[in-house]
Amino acid sequence: MADKSVLLTKDGLKKLQERLDDLKSVKRLEVAERLKAAIALGDLSENSEYDDAKNEQAWLEGEIKDLEEKIRNAKLIEDNADSDVVSMGSKVVLKDLEFDETEVYQLVGSTEADPDEGKISNESPVGIAINGKSIGEVVEVQVGENIIKYEIVEIKR
Repeated sequence: MADKSVLLTKDGLKKLQERLDDLKSVKRLEVAERLKAAIALGDLSENSEYDDAKNEQAWLEGEIKDLEEKIRNAKLIEDNADSDVVSMGSKVVLKDLEFDETEVYQLVGSTEADPDEGKISNESPVGIAINGKSIGEVVEVQVGENIIKYEIVEIKR
């Protein structure tokens, strides 16, 4: 099965690499110490500390494998000189036409999406609606039973 590309900004790739380095160099050692201490307690058959440490080790190795795969399949979002059209990596100022409020979002891949930081996935309803659109266009986004109308006010790089 072909690996799926993971769309990332340069900053997003850097954060994944830093997280991977931390897991490999710091967290692995911490888990190894927990395992060593739990083994020292003896009788592993009824040793909850040992079981917890083994479970954490399994989770950690799975997380490391997942991050390595994402980094291996990373496709960097290139800066697009055309800032008249929303594309991956664009920062977009949207005006909610009902409440007359503006919001700023950056369009990123799903791996990097973090709505609390204003980063929305290109696969999200808003991301799908604004991708490829221009300044001044109004998009409609279905949210549950409601439709929210946004006007694209500004596109930044």
